[in-house]
Amino acid sequence: MKTSDFYYDLPEELIAQTPVEPRDSSRMLVMDKKTGELQHQHFYDILDFLKEGDCLILNDSRVLPARIYGVKEETGANVEFLLLRHIENKRWEALAKPGKKAKIGTRFVFGDGLMTCTVADVLEDGNRIIDFECSGSFYENLDQLGQMPLPPYIHEKLKDKERYQTVYSRELGSAAAPTAGLHFTKELLKKAEEKGVKIGFVTLHVGLGTFRPVKVDDVTDHHMHSEHYELPQETADLINETKKNGGRVISVGTTSCRTLESVAQKEGCIKASEGWTDIFIYPGFEFKVLDGLITNFHLPESTLIMLVSAFAGFDNVMNAYQTAVSEKYRFFSFGDAMCIL
Repeated sequence: MKTSDFYYDLPEELIAQTPVEPRDSSRMLVMDKKTGELQHQHFYDILDFLKEGDCLILNDSRVLPARIYGVKEETGANVEFLLLRHIENKRWEALAKPGKKAKIGTRFVFGDGLMTCTVADVLEDGNRIIDFECSGSFYENLDQLGQMPLPPYIHEKLKDKERYQTVYSRELGSAAAPTAGLHFTKELLKKAEEKGVKIGFVTLHVGLGTFRPVKVDDVTDHHMHSEHYELPQETADLINETKKNGGRVISVGTTSCRTLESVAQKEGCIKASEGWTDIFIYPGFEFKVLDGLITNFHLPESTLIMLVSAFAGFDNVMNAYQTAVSEKYRFFSFGDAMCIL
């Protein structure tokens, strides 16, 4: 299977630059994964497609305001850091731009001295290992200084940081939002529970690799980035109980999907698990857990459109994307939703 098979033509004006208000007023393309039949709805109609006894699995990872701007202590030159991965204490792996200013031993100052950092190492891929120093809580300082690391295709500045967080986010650690969950309001989740739909949480910290393009012609030659996940006992019990009682396990987002299928593949069943996953899901993959998927519209030739095609069928998905383009749906992180059942 070729990467180019997953290409579709997307007019630039359909790339959503800002989120809609309220969250659940976005449009939603509903697909029957068996027949490919499509319905045009709004996200607040999701309750019409959920049944008592179903469970929704949400990724509760919270996005770090990971883009911070500092100055080189010696010269005052401006440098941007993008925090990628917490290593230990106040040590992080980060991207530096421009990298030539961030040599080993160089110190940088942020927010008139609120925080400083020193470059401890330069990795083979050019990423930096940096050690921060600050008084008080590192995360409180970061929240004050940092900006949301919006995807490169979003050019508008975000007025409210919380609009790039789900309403149920709580575990800090992502470099990008699990965007399918952005459509949910607290009220909508409460109504789902009142209908008899159970809610479970997993944590998968989304890395910037989620935006990394597939640069090989043959899909199977692509190497996935690795991300940290946690599936707690409570959620494992909920999923197993749902399956036992004939309910559907519906993943909110590709990150929740990757977590569930990673655990099933690694453990042979769903049970409490924590670790790193580089699972790559593309057509031909055998799903062991998922019965439904709520997701956004993904970039052409991306690993995410490949995952959706694996779940709902290549022809069905590519037809749905063509329909979404012709119907002028909004695409990508702040765009509209798909519900596949």
